Amino acid sequence: MAAPSTEQVRNIVLVGQDGAGKTSFAEAMLHLSGKTSRLGTTHDGKSNLDYDPEEIKRQFTISTALAPIPYKGFKINVLDTSGSDDFIGDTIAAMEAAEMALFVIDAVAGPQINTTKLWQQVERKRLCRAIFINHIDREHADYDSAMANLIAQYGQRIGAVTIPIGVDKDFKGVIDIIRMKARYHEGGKERIEEIPAEYADAAQAARDKLCDLVAEADDELMMKYLDGEEALTQQELESLLGLAIAQELFIPVFVGSTLIEQGIEGIMDDIVTYFPAPDAHGPIPTVDGESLSIDAQGEPACFVFKTVSDAFVGRLSFVKMISGVLEPGVELINAKTKKKDRIAHIYVMTGKENEDVKSAKAGDIVVIPKLDAHTGDTLSTSGKIEIAPLPFPRPLYPVAIEAANQKDEDKLGDFLAKYADIDPCVTLHRDEQTHQTIVTTLGEGSINLILSRMKERNNIEAKLLEVKVPYRETIRKVSQAQGRHKKQTGGAGQFGDCYVRLEPNPGGGYEFLDEVVGGRIPRGLIPAVDKGIQGAMVEGYLTDDPFVDVKAAVYDGSYHPVDSNEMAFKQAGRLAFRNACEKADPYLLEPMANIEVTVTDEYNGTILSDFSTRRGRVTGTATDERGNSVIKARVPYKEVVTYARDLRSMTRGIGSYSLEIEGYEEVPADISKKLIADYQARREEANK
Repeated sequence: MAAPSTEQVRNIVLVGQDGAGKTSFAEAMLHLSGKTSRLGTTHDGKSNLDYDPEEIKRQFTISTALAPIPYKGFKINVLDTSGSDDFIGDTIAAMEAAEMALFVIDAVAGPQINTTKLWQQVERKRLCRAIFINHIDREHADYDSAMANLIAQYGQRIGAVTIPIGVDKDFKGVIDIIRMKARYHEGGKERIEEIPAEYADAAQAARDKLCDLVAEADDELMMKYLDGEEALTQQELESLLGLAIAQELFIPVFVGSTLIEQGIEGIMDDIVTYFPAPDAHGPIPTVDGESLSIDAQGEPACFVFKTVSDAFVGRLSFVKMISGVLEPGVELINAKTKKKDRIAHIYVMTGKENEDVKSAKAGDIVVIPKLDAHTGDTLSTSGKIEIAPLPFPRPLYPVAIEAANQKDEDKLGDFLAKYADIDPCVTLHRDEQTHQTIVTTLGEGSINLILSRMKERNNIEAKLLEVKVPYRETIRKVSQAQGRHKKQTGGAGQFGDCYVRLEPNPGGGYEFLDEVVGGRIPRGLIPAVDKGIQGAMVEGYLTDDPFVDVKAAVYDGSYHPVDSNEMAFKQAGRLAFRNACEKADPYLLEPMANIEVTVTDEYNGTILSDFSTRRGRVTGTATDERGNSVIKARVPYKEVVTYARDLRSMTRGIGSYSLEIEGYEEVPADISKKLIADYQARREEANK
């Protein structure tokens, strides 16, 4: 597919609830444009876009797929995205590459929870919007109810540009309100006729509302229209439609059925006629607080909005052209890393199928193989252009993972590192205290996908474990004790003797004081006592959790001129610390989380009640700009490790939250007792 001019490109991101028909919408466009010879479908695993084995098995989109569609001299780049919370990062990134978001809504189910959450994301990004009511031919489909629900949820700017001719099993075609014609798709071709008489009144009512909405795009015409001088002419209506959509004054609603390809041609016509071109929408924010617009005349520049790893091709970078013309052989500089990349190939991809092209122009979306860049990076010939970071959601669902057998340990580590490298919504770290490898994602669906791909593609067996919470220990009282280490083995022995005082040091971390006078311990051996104490602090006393906020002073001791050495005094320091701990009233600390939950009012009581069961305390409540409740609380981290899953269950997916681990507080006595008992039981089991 030849590189089109910027004005001939349309970038559309398909969003909405899983199951509404986003993928089948894109498949219908591919088929009707002649790009594919048959209509791809998801239910039989023959989709061009949901080609991944996991997508075929689950029958819903996991990863954003690209469908470049040639239509009447234009190139429509359709980005088919997931509607699942667990994969919303990919969807949000795709929004950054588009100028228009087309919401696909099921005619029976209507706009559901995830649709509303995605609507709010699109609003924040100030993307233009349109809606397609799909499956109007299904049993129990109700167009009037669907429209009423849309207006109730998303406002009065919504207006029909097509209405159905019949619903349910009587659905035959659509009425094009802009052109005031009836459109029927039959036998693989579209037939255009006059509007049936029985639909004339409904069509005129929809036309009148359409004129009301788009007239706002022109102040002079609006005043004439409101004064009742005359209705908008066809020319005036058509000239205002694109402006009204671009200015977000009007959100067009289409209707049809993707599986029988009814109502799709009209949308394609309106996409190329009225939807904004890349250079008619913006601006694009940069890291320095400035902004850019799509510029056909500027230097070659693009940003990476998606990265995948292909088993045959290697790393593939999905890029949106910001400016200029990109051709193979051009050298680009990564603004973040300053690394240089010479472009060898440029692909246009339809699902997994790629086609080499000779160039890509500003506003277009293409794929570049073997690019040394990450999602969110900006590349240009100067290296001086850098757009603001993509607003990925923060992963908050951690699990511990380990290889099921020793032979897979290294392979597991390599796989996870590569996976986290290409997915910005997956983080990986090794907790050196708990000795666990922690993978954090957006939810259980993402974790299950990782496990499946690990096994199917790399033959790695792994198991999930409960995340261990990193507790701490500290002391309440001042105490002191002797640590004496004496060992004789026939030759030179070991002798170390020291007296140590421990004091609570709240918030001060660890401090070591040398109070020895009179040479009771040689100066060169004092650091060994410090090392011994620090080693004992790492080991813990009540459990195996490390100590914090302790001041330790060595104030007396004795030594042997031959048998005293660093090793002996290190052991003496360790013994002195443990002996002093016994009298210092040690206790356990647990990490605390500051959590902020946003829900609708109906779930206020549920969240507040739930926090009380998690030993949390509410620290504040507020109302956000949408009228939602914002509840702030401080909760032991142990109680909210799985909160991403729990909140989704409690609020049916409506709630969202943020969380920061901050500080430690004392563990209640009953829980502390159980933790200590569990630790002792594990030790006894290990010593058997």
